[in-house]
Amino acid sequence: MAKNLKLKSARAALDMSQEELAKKTGVTRQTISAVENGDYNPTINLCVSICRALGKTLDDLFWNEEELK
Repeated sequence: MAKNLKLKSARAALDMSQEELAKKTGVTRQTISAVENGDYNPTINLCVSICRALGKTLDDLFWNEEELK
């Protein structure tokens, strides 16, 4: 899995730490770090929670058009 730079940049744009995002989504900071580093494939529920916390859509953060082709 590739690093999720879109997630990391969206979080950084809001000046939000991994810890803050973790609290908003009900997971650990390590989980957020693993998702950003591509070491963990989040559940759809976690993806939705992350999107809500960052004001983004699933398309914005998790769907890669190149991977779908």
